[in-house]
Amino acid sequence: MINEKTNKDDNQAVLTCKGITKSFKDNNDLLEVLTDINLTVKSGDRIAITGTSGSGKTTLLQIMGGLDEPTSGVISINGQLLNKTSEKQKSFIRNQYLGFVYQFHHLLAEFSAEENVAMPLLIRGTKKEQAMDEARLLLKRVGLEKRLNHRPSELSGGERQRAAVARALITRPKILLADEPTGNLDSGNGQHVMELMLELHKEFQTSLIVVTHDLHIAGKMSRTLQLSDGILVDKQEY
Repeated sequence: MINEKTNKDDNQAVLTCKGITKSFKDNNDLLEVLTDINLTVKSGDRIAITGTSGSGKTTLLQIMGGLDEPTSGVISINGQLLNKTSEKQKSFIRNQYLGFVYQFHHLLAEFSAEENVAMPLLIRGTKKEQAMDEARLLLKRVGLEKRLNHRPSELSGGERQRAAVARALITRPKILLADEPTGNLDSGNGQHVMELMLELHKEFQTSLIVVTHDLHIAGKMSRTLQLSDGILVDKQEY
């Protein structure tokens, strides 16, 4: 079982989880989903979180990203407290330090690929011309230079997911959180998207945390953690 409650390298960490628990009430029963999760993620780490369906993998990832609140415990991103803060502060931290890729692309249907990818920079306050220039460069990097003005409905599944990866990385986040990023793709497109994420993770020097049930994907990570009965167990580290 992972136990990193006291870690002298915390000041080098980009993400820390300390004593994270999550429970839900089910009628008169208390359902414990996460139990005393302690984890330190450093710059450049490549981590897979595995576990059976319903084990709490996605819940843990959402807590790490400030999209859900733990029942107890502390999450820090780049030394800043993420939970127990205002929604405005959480939004600021997410925009500054985090990128998200989901199983479904979640691109905005009414905007082009270029506009979707530029959105996080526009939210940050970057001038439109600069944001669009950076979006075009990143879309070219993921092989979508001929799809800049296409809306999501005009893109293939693999193209939509590549655009989602570009959107997640446009701000050069400290951490990329990916929830089953290839789960909605065929094997060929899934492999392409995963290889692209790994290339950009290295190129941008971002930490990568992937929730997956795919052992092939987990095998590409430098560390594999398994969530079982609410406990995070280190399965592989090399």
